[in-house]
Amino acid sequence: MAEDKDPVSKLKDLAELKEQLEGIQRRVENEVQAGIPQGGSLLASPFLKGAVAGYVLAKLRSTAILGVCLGVCTGIFVAQNYPVPNIEQTLREYASSLRKGPSK
Repeated sequence: MAEDKDPVSKLKDLAELKEQLEGIQRRVENEVQAGIPQGGSLLASPFLKGAVAGYVLAKLRSTAILGVCLGVCTGIFVAQNYPVPNIEQTLREYASSLRKGPSK
């Protein structure tokens, strides 16, 4: 059936396909310029993710962040340099001694 078409209608079909391909190409180029990954949406944009992360960090109090960092660093130092007991095991032993009752 495709051979039944005259050359003019074939050229019109090719011109239409060319216009569609050019439109797709323009859309992809615009998305790449905007930083949107192909096949993604605006919500997948790294720019938007960075902006949201920056906003969240700006809303947190800097003293809270510094306190957490200081606590983590202190915990690492103590765990590496001193014999720290296993807290989970100690709590389980304490809980089992409470269940048994007072020893006589």
